[in-house]
Amino acid sequence: MYVQDSGYTSRQTLVGFTVEAADGTIGHVDRQQDQPGMQHLVVDTSVWMFGRSILIPAGAVAGIDTETRTVKVSGTREEIKAAPGSPPTAKWLTTASAVGNYYLSLRRPLAP
Repeated sequence: MYVQDSGYTSRQTLVGFTVEAADGTIGHVDRQQDQPGMQHLVVDTSVWMFGRSILIPAGAVAGIDTETRTVKVSGTREEIKAAPGSPPTAKWLTTASAVGNYYLSLRRPLAP
């Protein structure tokens, strides 16, 4: 689930939003899943990591700025690059728990 103070509102579409780690842009939201218990973003990282998409669990979303169409996520680019799983394979879905736990370990407060 999205963190309560992330700025997410029910049924909010984030597709197309730029995704930023603590130290720079990682891509844009390509797909979004809002099914309870499976909320996540699939981020196209082709600008950063050629030909790869990554899963960002909703709980890793630290902040959403609708004015600039930006999603800030927990962790640095290297930490995100090291995250387990990469969609859209079936194996990726079986690692959802591992991915969620990994991102929970990266949580840190946003800089002002």
